[in-house]
Amino acid sequence: MPTTIRASKKLKSVTSEELINRCAEYLPPERVDLIQKTCDFAVWAHEGQTRLSGEPFVEHPINTALFLANLNLDSATLQAALLHDVIEDCDVGYDDLVKKFGKEVSDLVNAVTKLSRLDFVTPGVESSDRDSTKRDAGAESLRKMLVATASDVRVVLIKLADRLHNMRTLFHIRNSKKRQRIARETLDIYAP
Repeated sequence: MPTTIRASKKLKSVTSEELINRCAEYLPPERVDLIQKTCDFAVWAHEGQTRLSGEPFVEHPINTALFLANLNLDSATLQAALLHDVIEDCDVGYDDLVKKFGKEVSDLVNAVTKLSRLDFVTPGVESSDRDSTKRDAGAESLRKMLVATASDVRVVLIKLADRLHNMRTLFHIRNSKKRQRIARETLDIYAP
């Protein structure tokens, strides 16, 4: 049974069924089944969690995975996208993921989690334009760390898809300084 996710007034409604149908266009049935099981697990793991919009949190990983499915990425990447927040936000450990989804998927999730924990606060964000050179140098250092930390390019792709969905829903953050900080971080670190 597909999980229907309510979307905000500004975003299209997303269902797990849409993700599964998209995956079925290019992946073999046994891989699509794995993605369905992973999606069901993500729904279970994020049960009761909501985003600032009030929508079920699981909308975020489903959107992240759907973006990557539209790029025809492999099933392990899509599974990791669906699970990318469970270590950090749910009572699910790395070993639990290995038992349920295998080492490849679990390693991708773990690497994305580690990237999420890095402090990507760009030096000089609060300062004026005269400090832009210092900010640019700091951003370049953080970009290099991001790439160096991710030994598998799929980790970077998941992180970029994660950030893309977060940027699309940024309007739900009421604090304008926080929105500006996140937008600046995205421009300085992720956009390049």
